[in-house]
Amino acid sequence: MIPILFLLSVVVFALAKAMPGDALSGEIDPTKTDPQYIAEMRERLGYNDPIYIQYIRWLTGFIQGDFGKSFKYKMPVSDLIKERIPNTLFLGVCSLVITYILAFAMGIYSGKHPYTIGDNAIATFNYIALAIPIYVAAIVSIYFFSFKLGWFPSTGSVDIGLEKGTLDYWISRFHHVLLPALVLGAFNTASYTQFLRNDIMDNSRKDFVRTARAKGTSEKAIYNRHILRNSIIPIVTFLGFDIGSILGGAIITETIFTYPGIGQLFLNSLNFRDYAVFMAITMMISFMALLGNLIADLLYGVVDPRIRLE
Repeated sequence: MIPILFLLSVVVFALAKAMPGDALSGEIDPTKTDPQYIAEMRERLGYNDPIYIQYIRWLTGFIQGDFGKSFKYKMPVSDLIKERIPNTLFLGVCSLVITYILAFAMGIYSGKHPYTIGDNAIATFNYIALAIPIYVAAIVSIYFFSFKLGWFPSTGSVDIGLEKGTLDYWISRFHHVLLPALVLGAFNTASYTQFLRNDIMDNSRKDFVRTARAKGTSEKAIYNRHILRNSIIPIVTFLGFDIGSILGGAIITETIFTYPGIGQLFLNSLNFRDYAVFMAITMMISFMALLGNLIADLLYGVVDPRIRLE
């Protein structure tokens, strides 16, 4: 993971420097600011130093936990991320729970009852979810459930004026996160459901299942111990990647719902050339992706004992 993160840091820094302008471009209007002042600020901030010196300075600070200062928000990037990351984690965990509850429920039903009306209805929902872009689903859900029905708020993460930590505060937070989490979770279940369904059907025809039946093993034990356990291995792969993508997986959804999380902050940092924020979030997302791969590898051994033996 360490050499990969090092290579990623080079790529992230190079991409940031390849973008037009710099942090001052997003902070001040060149047409209304004295050019001499702009030149002095660039010199003071080290933007005129050689690229490799700027990279070493940024990487050294990053390793020590100093992510720099946000030009737009006038505060350290680490403090800014600490403010936003709980909202993104809350949204990500809620959407993951919804995704896997729906995927397991629909996948197991479809796998046990293939080619039935229920299976066809689930397949129809999955194909619709795969065909509709997530931003379209988010806009439509806001229109119907927020504007028309008034069931959910369309913006923000909590009602104004509530004391943090109280029961009303947490109810409000859950109320605000539920609609974006439902959109993210429901529209991410399609591929998971189909993988689980197909694996259950495939494993039901394997030789070890027929052998278990010939030995007189109960159908419940055959299904739970042999069919289902082998069928969830691909889903474990998705779980590892999903854990890794919690921070970056809701960028579009957070922006549409005006949900103050890491995703919305990431896009704002790009728009305002806030490079310190942009690079810090990109490195965090990259680290989470690598961590997700590691978690997936460890979960393989939990699901399939043969992998532990190897």
